[in-house]
Amino acid sequence: MIITPKTKVLQLIETYPELEDVLINMVPAFEKLKNPVLRKTVAKIATLQQAASIGHLKTEELINKLRKAVGQEQVENMGTDTHFITQQPEWFDATKVVVEFDVREMLQAGEHPVNQVTSDLNKLVAGEIYKLTAPFLPAPLIEKAGSLKIQHWVVQENDELFYIYFSR
Repeated sequence: MIITPKTKVLQLIETYPELEDVLINMVPAFEKLKNPVLRKTVAKIATLQQAASIGHLKTEELINKLRKAVGQEQVENMGTDTHFITQQPEWFDATKVVVEFDVREMLQAGEHPVNQVTSDLNKLVAGEIYKLTAPFLPAPLIEKAGSLKIQHWVVQENDELFYIYFSR
């Protein structure tokens, strides 16, 4: 398997188990992947590009470190870095939060919240705000929302508590 920004984290660590520690050293948030429930939910859909974003790394840096560890050629100028909005946007108004959803319980049960969140976001009316609570930065969900033309704002309380606000 050739390692690319679109490689899924689970696919990577199943193909190259020795890269799990390399990935965790570069993106400490991925220590949570040792939890079997999160491993089969989050790792299954998260790409290395998203992992780089979560770890505040350049995609190229992460990919090349992983590729080097398994003897693959280095690549340059991927141009694939994702940026998340972390400064409060003008559209945010706490009184406009109409739905709040905490995904932690769903994840602990081994379920993935992407369908629920996508369904909820599709029901948002312009100006309304959806608040998502998660134990990590849910990069795949944020990117999915972006594809639906929905804006986001990420608030990180600590290493295990994130609030993501979405609005049309």
